[in-house]
Amino acid sequence: MRFALTLAGVCLSATTAFANVPCGGSFSGFVNDLKAEARSMGHSRKSVDSFFASVAQDQATLKADRAQGVFQRPFLDFSQRLISSHRFNTGKSKAQQHANTFARIERDYGVSRGVLLAFWAFETDFGGFQGDFNTLNSLVTLAHDCRRPELFRPQVFAALKLYESGDFSPTGTTGAWAGEIGMVQMLPEDIIVNGVDGDGDGKVSLKTSATDALMSGGKMLQHLGWNKGQPWLQEVTVPANLDWSLSGLGTKMPARDWAKLGVSPRQGKLANLPASLILPQGHKGPAFLAYPNFDVYFEWNQSFVYVTTAAYFATRLEGAPAYNAGNPDTGLDGQQMKQLQRKLQAKGYDVGDVDGILGAKTRDAVQAEQKRLGLPADAWPTPELLRRL
Repeated sequence: MRFALTLAGVCLSATTAFANVPCGGSFSGFVNDLKAEARSMGHSRKSVDSFFASVAQDQATLKADRAQGVFQRPFLDFSQRLISSHRFNTGKSKAQQHANTFARIERDYGVSRGVLLAFWAFETDFGGFQGDFNTLNSLVTLAHDCRRPELFRPQVFAALKLYESGDFSPTGTTGAWAGEIGMVQMLPEDIIVNGVDGDGDGKVSLKTSATDALMSGGKMLQHLGWNKGQPWLQEVTVPANLDWSLSGLGTKMPARDWAKLGVSPRQGKLANLPASLILPQGHKGPAFLAYPNFDVYFEWNQSFVYVTTAAYFATRLEGAPAYNAGNPDTGLDGQQMKQLQRKLQAKGYDVGDVDGILGAKTRDAVQAEQKRLGLPADAWPTPELLRRL
């Protein structure tokens, strides 16, 4: 099953969102508005007309955007599906094959090799499948759609800039359904800001040059705030009597304070950094300390289960042991999660969309209700919580 493209529906680029972005209406009229805006930015009429000449609405893009069910899977299931022995072994091999490139990335951008290897694996199976959606059609379709126009409209104009520099083809450039291009799947605006000609051939070739793609990915993570030489995620063991309401990304404490509470690393030492205790499947499942670099992952993708899996896989590729799966309490299926979200909404919580996905807002609401009801406040929803609500 193809996972690398599914993340695009919740991705974030370096774009700054802006309010009241025009969207909807007739598609042809929308394209005419884009063309007028492009000309107002200083692009020539000839260039604009040529760029938009072949654009068409893509229903397959819209269908893919609505099909995000994979993110309903719990962490153990999700991570075990993504982290296959093939991906693990290939990642180890790629680390050796591109050792010089990873050394340059670590020197220039401070991003550890496991981090990029994990993204490379999940995004495109190390470049093996980069997506076959027409990039321009996908970007304009999603800009026209009113779910996230503030993300995609600027990407259309970024693609126009790439076209004018000879680095984008309206008919030939393909990639993920959300407009991401290349081996580590970057949006056009990110390519403009962070694209690197790593192999020195005079071009930024993210689809065909692993060196360019990896260097560009490293620069983008640095741009998003990656802290050089710092860890991102560390598996820990936790005492059975811990105050579970302290878990979650909303609580950050120095690692030494977690140690005073009985939290200890499974391998190595705790970093001298602020950290959050995350329990992807509650207090009976795996436990991790998330350091400041973990927050940067959410600038790449907003899915908690994807981010935690990518961060964990990065540690595995750098020698960490497989996690202790524990014995988590039974969770909720997709329909039960939607029922839970509706119940939480009725109580006044903002859980975002009722989508059956255990995202950050739903986790926060679950933890608050668990605390109110005297249940372990670990943000892992169970049938018992659903019944009690």
